[in-house]
Amino acid sequence: MTPAWIVYAWPRVLCEAERVTRLHFAHSSTRVLVSGDAAHPSMGQTLWTGTADSGAAGVAWDWICLPQGVVAMADPLSLVTNLQFLSPAGEVLAPLQSVLQLNEIVHTLPWQDEVQRALGYH
Repeated sequence: MTPAWIVYAWPRVLCEAERVTRLHFAHSSTRVLVSGDAAHPSMGQTLWTGTADSGAAGVAWDWICLPQGVVAMADPLSLVTNLQFLSPAGEVLAPLQSVLQLNEIVHTLPWQDEVQRALGYH
């Protein structure tokens, strides 16, 4: 299983911010790093991969299992990717703008289902 954070070491892939909705990602792996109990939540990582115009792209993030099986991103500002987003003028987007693009990608993915499957809820 590919460690989720390895995506940071992959070659950079340039992507125009306007084309982010055209990227198609598939589930690559989900790992449970902490098996929760009544006092502590389950936590882990998930990795999604896809292909952009200039190569293989990946997005990874930590997740946490909240009460009653609800899973959420542990920190929506801490995503790891090899994507480098560009403005229409070809300039690299600032980190906060890039995080917004990444969250747009994440919110289109059925990642909660994969996390729940890894936790044995399905």
